[in-house]
Amino acid sequence: MRTTADGSPTLYVPALDEHYHSTHGAAQESRHVFIEAGLRPLLAAGLGPAGAGPLRILEVGLGTGLNALLTLQAAHAAGAVIEYDGYETYPLPPDAVAALAPQWASEPTLSVAFKQLHAAPWQEVAEIDETLFLTKIQEAVQQANLGKELYNLIYFDAFAPEKQPELWTEDVFARLYAAAAPGAVLVSYCAQGQFRRNLRAAGWLTEKLPGPPGKREMTRARKPS
Repeated sequence: MRTTADGSPTLYVPALDEHYHSTHGAAQESRHVFIEAGLRPLLAAGLGPAGAGPLRILEVGLGTGLNALLTLQAAHAAGAVIEYDGYETYPLPPDAVAALAPQWASEPTLSVAFKQLHAAPWQEVAEIDETLFLTKIQEAVQQANLGKELYNLIYFDAFAPEKQPELWTEDVFARLYAAAAPGAVLVSYCAQGQFRRNLRAAGWLTEKLPGPPGKREMTRARKPS
């Protein structure tokens, strides 16, 4: 485990020579990319209020659960309900989960949610609370049956293209496009040119946004309504 510049932790994967999050600030990056550029605009547009149908999120790279927990926090503030499908091929071992747990010690609600998230069974819906209904899916997204026009928001948080090239292909983004509802948004920390070209080839409309600390740009893409 490594403490990043904003005080939040991340994990290092020796086999990939890669960290799970930005060393410039793990929580800061996740909030900037996935919450502020992805989730919050959809909540502001009226998606997901309790009693009106959930906002559906697909995450590629559930990892430590950081994005899911920050999503829970934002949904609480907005009074929203989220259905969250998190794809992950390499679940964290128990010792890594234990090492990350103190990150949430000062926030009782998220501390409980962190434990529930990692204790939840795979391939089943887990009610983290009345706000977040999480399904952890241990399957490669490029082989999974993602359904059709289900998701309002996609968090694309795979390891970098040079580390996991099989996840950054036009075919994968075409599969995600088919699974996305009209008007859906995809957000990623990555701003690589080939990544954006693959998105556009799959039908997504792309835009560059200012990146979090340590990154000049990030990518947001939209499926036409």
